[in-house]
Amino acid sequence: MITIYGLKNCDTCRKALTWLTAEGIAHEFKDLRADGFSDEQLRTWINEVGWETLLNRRGTTWRKLPETDKDGVDEAKAAALMRGQPALIKRPVFETGSGIFVSFQADEMEALKAAS
Repeated sequence: MITIYGLKNCDTCRKALTWLTAEGIAHEFKDLRADGFSDEQLRTWINEVGWETLLNRRGTTWRKLPETDKDGVDEAKAAALMRGQPALIKRPVFETGSGIFVSFQADEMEALKAAS
């Protein structure tokens, strides 16, 4: 089974859930804010895909951060920011038996089909 981490109000997460259901792929959704995630999971995600991929710098949460928080971002600072503000995690995050996938585009769709 694929576990999807995202936000319930995220359009991309909703599209991914609709697609998974239509494809008949077993999945479980976990809201990053409501259900949470562990420090160990965050570390695994960062190790698998890299903090640069996982950190969402395009969203309003990032744009609203003070410049001091945005300056000099490295892995440790990015992890602390994502831990404190889950909306800074690029969504959705898919945990599968064959790895971690972030985002929902054609490449991720093919990988999810192969992982199911």
